[in-house]
Amino acid sequence: MKSLKYLKTPAFGAMLTLTLFACGGGGGGGPLPLTNDIVYTSNRDGREEIYTVKVDGTGITRITNVAGGNARPTWSHDGTKIAFETGRDGNDEVYIMNSDGSGQTNLSNIAGNDNTPSWSPDGSKIAFATSRHGSSEIYIMNSDGSGQTRLTNNADADWYPRWSPDGTKILFSSDRDGGGGEIYVMNINGTNQTRLTNATGTDVYATWSPDGSKIVFKSERDSPGNGEIYVMNANGSGQTRITNNSGQDTYPEWSPSGTKIIYGSDLGGQIHMYTMNVDGSASTRVTTDLGFEADYNWRL
Repeated sequence: MKSLKYLKTPAFGAMLTLTLFACGGGGGGGPLPLTNDIVYTSNRDGREEIYTVKVDGTGITRITNVAGGNARPTWSHDGTKIAFETGRDGNDEVYIMNSDGSGQTNLSNIAGNDNTPSWSPDGSKIAFATSRHGSSEIYIMNSDGSGQTRLTNNADADWYPRWSPDGTKILFSSDRDGGGGEIYVMNINGTNQTRLTNATGTDVYATWSPDGSKIVFKSERDSPGNGEIYVMNANGSGQTRITNNSGQDTYPEWSPSGTKIIYGSDLGGQIHMYTMNVDGSASTRVTTDLGFEADYNWRL
C-alpha cells in the first residue's frame, strides 16, 4: 500500500476509523445524496480513497477509485465540487471533481507535491501547499488551475491553508519559528503574515468557524503525542482546551451552523469520528469500525 500522505507534513495526525459500505465507483455513479454532509479520506478498501457520509454515520459513499492515494478533500462553498490531492500521476497534484466523483480533473499539474487545497468562499480560487521549491509553501490559483501565485517564501515549511469565510484571510501552519508548527494567518495576497499561537508543542489543522470569529485547531502543547482540540478567537486570544483525553484528538472541523465540531478521537481504542458542542460537551461517537479515516470537511 502507498505510504499515507500524512507523513509528508510535520503535522502527521492520528489514523481514524470507520465502517465503509454502499460504495459507488470512483469518477462516476449516481448523484451524491444531498444528505451526505461530510467528505473524508479512508483506506478501508486497501488504499486511500475519498468518501462521503451523513452526520449520523450512515449513507457512506465512495467517490474515488484510482490508485495513487486520494486525500484532503474539501467542498466548494456551493457544495457542487470537491477539491482534493492525489498521487495518481506520480506526484501529488490538486484535482477537483463533481460532488458525485465525476469529472476528476488535474488543476495544479506541475513537478513537486501539491496538496491540502482550500476553496475561496466565492469558489473562484483555491489555496494549496506545494513543495515545488523544496520547502512547502502556500500558493493560490484560479479554480481552473490558472494564475498559480506564491504567497509564502521561507526556508521552513508552510502548509494546510484554510480560507476565511469572508474571503480576506488564509490560515496556515508553519514551523518557521522552530518547533513542530504554529498557527499563522495572512492576507490573501500573502501580506501581514502573523503568528497566532506560541505554545510548546505542535499546533496544526486550524479551521475557521462559519462566522469567522473563532478558530478550532489541534494542539500537542499539553503533552507530546497527545493531541487535544482547542478553540481561540480569530486574533489568537482566548486559547481554550475543549477536549481532555489521553491519546489523540485531531482533525477538527466546524459544522455549518457553528454549533458543533466534528473531530477524530481514539477514546474507543481505535480512532473514530465524533461530534461535540463547541464548548467540548456532549461528545457523541459517529463511526464504529476499523479502517483509516481522516480529513473531515463538512458541507456548508
